[in-house]
Formats: sequence, C-alpha cells, structure tokens
Amino acid sequence: MLLPDRNTIDRLLRHYRAQERIVLARPGDLGTRRRFEDTAYTLCVLMGERTAREAVQAAERYVARGGAVSPTARAEA
Repeated sequence: MLLPDRNTIDRLLRHYRAQERIVLARPGDLGTRRRFEDTAYTLCVLMGERTAREAVQAAERYVARGGAVSPTARAEA
C-alpha cells in the first residue's frame, strides 16, 4: 500500500490551518474560501477520509507518528 509523504502531509496541514485562520477573518472572501476547500479536499483524498475534520485529525496523527503507520490502520484493526 502506498502511503503519503509525511513532509507533504505536514506542509498541507500547516497550509490548511493558515487558510482556516484567513477564512475565519474574512468569511465573505470567496476566493479564499475556495482555496481552503480545495486544501481540505486534498487532505481528505490523501488521508482516505470523507470529511475535512476527519482528514485533519488523521493527518495530525500521521505526522505525529512520523508517517510510519498507515493513516487507515485504525480501520483495518
């Protein structure tokens, strides 16, 4: 099974959090919201999760483990 690169997930997670702060500060900016949603979707795909919340949580666990364990290992157990 292919696993996502830990550095890529870490970078994407930091980018997601930065965009989240911007969206909260400027909720009416549609371009910012679109970029935020694109980043959330990418996290969902890479982490194999259906919602952004689940994807962010899985990404945080994955990065904390050093990327050594599959992010879907909990589903297989």
